Order: sequence, then C-alpha cells, then structure tokens
Amino acid sequence: MTTPSLLLHRDAEALTHAVAARLVTRLVDAQSNGRVASVALTGGRIAAAVYRTIAESPARSAIDWSRVELWWSDERFLPPGDPERNETQAREALLEQVPLDPGRLHPMPADTGQGAEQAAAAYAAELAKAAEPGARMPAPVMDLVILGVGPDGHVASLFPEQPALHEQERTVVAVHGAPKPPPTRLTMTMPVLCRTAEVWFVVSGADKASAVRLALSGAGPMQIPAAGPKGRNRTLWLLDNAAAAEVPKAIRPPLI
Repeated sequence: MTTPSLLLHRDAEALTHAVAARLVTRLVDAQSNGRVASVALTGGRIAAAVYRTIAESPARSAIDWSRVELWWSDERFLPPGDPERNETQAREALLEQVPLDPGRLHPMPADTGQGAEQAAAAYAAELAKAAEPGARMPAPVMDLVILGVGPDGHVASLFPEQPALHEQERTVVAVHGAPKPPPTRLTMTMPVLCRTAEVWFVVSGADKASAVRLALSGAGPMQIPAAGPKGRNRTLWLLDNAAAAEVPKAIRPPLI
C-alpha cells in the first residue's frame, strides 16, 4: 500500500486537461516494453470530460489502442445503451473514436433480465480469466484504476456502511438499495481496487471537499470508502481547488 500523493489544479477545466495528458502518458509508458496497458474506468461528469479531452487531442495517436485493456470499476445496472450507464458515457466520449480491440473491452453486463447477482458473477468470471495462473485473488493486476469520489465519500459503487464494503473474497458484487440512483448497481470490491498498480482519485467540486478531507485525514473506509483504495505502486489524488478546499494545510500542495 502506498501513501497518497496530492496534485492541486486551479479549476475543473485545468484538472480535466491535466488528467487527460497524464492518462495518455501513463498508457504510453505501460506499453513501452510491449505490454498491454490495462485500466479500470469510472463514470461521472469529470471522467466524461477527461475522455472527451483525450478524444479531441492529437496526443491520442501516441497510444496503441489495440493494446489497451479496458475494464470498469462499477456500473449502473440498466438496460444496454442506457445513457446513464458508465459504459455508454465512455463509448460516446472516447471509445467509439479510437481503434480498440473489441476483445480487450470489458464492460460490465447490462440489465437484460438476468438479475444483478448473475451479472456480477459473470463479470467476476471475466476478471478471473484474466488473472495470472495461481493468483490468490481471481483478478488481473491492472496498471491503473481511475476513481471519482461522491459527496458522501463513496467510490465505484461502494457506499458508506453498505454490505459490499465487507466483501473480501468476491471480486464483483451486486449492490441493492444504493443511496444514489439507480438503486441497483455492480461494483468491484475493495480488494480488487487495492490490487492495481496505481489508483487515481479524480475529484472536482466544492460538494466533495468534506469527503476529500475525511479520506485524507484518517477516516475509516466503512465511513468514507474513498479512504480505502490504495495502489501498490502509487496512490494519487488529482483535485481541483474547490474539492481541495478543506484539505489540511500540512498536506495541501501548491497549485499546479
């Protein structure tokens, strides 16, 4: 587990462009020795802005998109193509505009009547197929997971005090009665999020300031789930000035 590092940006626009540039660089670096780069995407307003910025940037051509493996850390359990699905958002913002290998694109199942539990089990099986032989946790070690943070401190679809936070064996679970609509979701569990090489929190807006402060000030992950995920090699908080408003002065970095 790594100690979190913080980078502070002037506003949401500056944050968006910085994260987009950093993500392009991270993917290129991961591919530099011939490997396939693997990333778990997130949803939300700021994530969509990052994806659009990459789509519009000439720098996207530096990435060999055929060697990018994409997963999702969570999903809203809604019908295929629903505009509220994280997959739909990412496809429209970026994925339909780059030459991905369809076999390396792993969206979480949509609601086609099979039930959320069956959908979670299916995604867990897909993760298990990508795991190294003999791995204790049946999931791949990804290069990066990108996470947003809710005003209540939730990450992915791991909400405060919810049963999913207790899960230590399964890699993907169904969430029912989520406090944020829609109530039914799928999410990677905390052990999988902590299995990645790097964890990036990308957070914008004054409504997140309290959650950011608590996550960085010793709160427990049951109360503030954002306090839980830590990358093996790096844990990075990328914040705009509004989201960082309550960060203690002792750890608050200068503006970039």
